[in-house]
Amino acid sequence: MKMGNDSKQVVFKKFSDHVNSGKARFFQEYHLDYVFGRREGPYVWDMDGDKRLINCHVNGGLYNLGHRHPRIVEALEGALKTLDIGNHHFVSREKAQLAEKLACLSPGDLEYVIFGVSGGEAIDTAIKIARKATRRNGVISASGGYHGHTGLALAAGDAKYRDPFLSSSPEFTQIPFNDAAALKNALHPKVAAVILETVPATLGMPIPDFSYFKEVRKLCEENGSLLIIDEVQTGLGRTGRFWGIEHFETVPDILVSAKGLGGGIYPVTATIIRKDLESVFHEDPFIHISTSGGADIGCVVAGKVLEISSTKAFLDHVAELSVIFSQGMADIQEKYPELLKEFRQLGLMSGLKTPHPDLGPLLTKTCYDAGLLSIYAGNDTSVLQFLPPLIITNDLALEILERMEMAFQQAKTFVDAYMSDGK
Repeated sequence: MKMGNDSKQVVFKKFSDHVNSGKARFFQEYHLDYVFGRREGPYVWDMDGDKRLINCHVNGGLYNLGHRHPRIVEALEGALKTLDIGNHHFVSREKAQLAEKLACLSPGDLEYVIFGVSGGEAIDTAIKIARKATRRNGVISASGGYHGHTGLALAAGDAKYRDPFLSSSPEFTQIPFNDAAALKNALHPKVAAVILETVPATLGMPIPDFSYFKEVRKLCEENGSLLIIDEVQTGLGRTGRFWGIEHFETVPDILVSAKGLGGGIYPVTATIIRKDLESVFHEDPFIHISTSGGADIGCVVAGKVLEISSTKAFLDHVAELSVIFSQGMADIQEKYPELLKEFRQLGLMSGLKTPHPDLGPLLTKTCYDAGLLSIYAGNDTSVLQFLPPLIITNDLALEILERMEMAFQQAKTFVDAYMSDGK
């Protein structure tokens, strides 16, 4: 059966017939019939090679270091000469080395690491550990948040994702983000954990008050509940600090990392826990397993990711880029105040808040037309997520701003025409 030389039309047909018909139909109806072909650094090309996009979504941080970073590819190629996935039953040199690196880079006494394959699996693991450690089953999360599409992670997420799969549970409750008073009212003696994203991306990138996580930490301690911080998107330098929670001077009991940890090359996730919480595995050290989690070759890749993204020079560059984008977005807001209400930003974790839920999708399309890949937030469609790669040059940052202004100009033209029709 021919695989490699299908036309785009054939690819869409096969995808529709055998993967997801609704997704294929959606992209065709909105004239976004784009199929990833070549990819390199901050760029992706359509499979036909006729359209190049600057990736300013990076799949939620998966491509923090761009596509196919040469040092990451080199690490994988080197690992493949002698390693494979490994065997999760046995002690692994590669797991041990990566866990030590993560422990050294993590705040407080977060010293043990449980590896997985997906962010959802890593969140599931965090909740399992919290429940076993506290002997409680309640979990509190933020309304509109997102933690993954697997079991416990799905239950902790927004109703939009859990209700269709009958995954809502009375043990899981939600409160408004950045509202410590609401958390205080929701806490009770059966709550095992409070799980929060440092900056909830799917909720539209709201930036919490500086004191918020300190207050959450205090409330959790008073209630005997554990604090789980989801750094799947905000970690690994995205905010200008290695972990986003560092901005808020708070140390969680459990911290979850995923997406960018594998450099966009090999899936690796990490649930990093307080030293004393490792005791949940003392009675039976085989009580939790992940066959491919922390694969030996993946650990080598993740180790190189940490080596690159934890340096002062790397983090300083992210901070420098954030200033460029802050200034540039302020200029765009001044020119298009009717379209851009607020630029929400913590380093390069950012979102463009518009006044209407239809404008996020519209800007997604006009950005695409202007050569940018940027996608609206699923739980607040008035916000356009903006996550440029952390490795771009200052000159490319300025080009991205020029293209973003083109996208706003096109969006304004559309909105003006729509309003003139009296609709």
